[in-house]
Amino acid sequence: MIDSNTVLTGQTLAYTFYVLAIMSLMGWFAFKVTREGKSNVVKPALFYSWVIFLIALGVSIHIVTYNTIPWSPIDLNRREIKADRVFDITVSDHKFHLPAEKLTIQCHEKVMFNVTSADLTYGFGLFRHDNSMVFQMQVVPGHLNDILWQFDKPGVYSIRSTEYSGPKGVDMIEKDVVEVVGCETSAN
Repeated sequence: MIDSNTVLTGQTLAYTFYVLAIMSLMGWFAFKVTREGKSNVVKPALFYSWVIFLIALGVSIHIVTYNTIPWSPIDLNRREIKADRVFDITVSDHKFHLPAEKLTIQCHEKVMFNVTSADLTYGFGLFRHDNSMVFQMQVVPGHLNDILWQFDKPGVYSIRSTEYSGPKGVDMIEKDVVEVVGCETSAN
């Protein structure tokens, strides 16, 4: 599974280029039209050709980046995928109740986080040491709240609530409780 940081960097670059291309069209058109009230340079064929190019570029970016989203293959084939391990986690009174003090996961295992709320709507997010998020989901009482994930890199992660659940929700952090082990690391 591709790391979400890699996906975010690639999409940031692609969409920044796309927005700059759109802004160039608007700026070029506005400059030519407002310069003399009307433009002999901006011909309809040229203008619409640029618009069609931008539409094709935008659709292409969406098609190319669709398959880089790390969780899409798992979500699309969820019925056929069996979790290697399931962690049943409950949340109540602004506290995560974990099945163990530390949740240890083997590299490449497909892990199901099954989270149940007993009282309020909470969030369930897994975070790296640099505070960037690996994934998150909303945890609604009385509903199925689970997420299936496969880890490809070793690491230690924290669990945090990602939803506002009142002033006490600020302290809903379980530091360094998820550890991924057994991944081969290269000597590079």
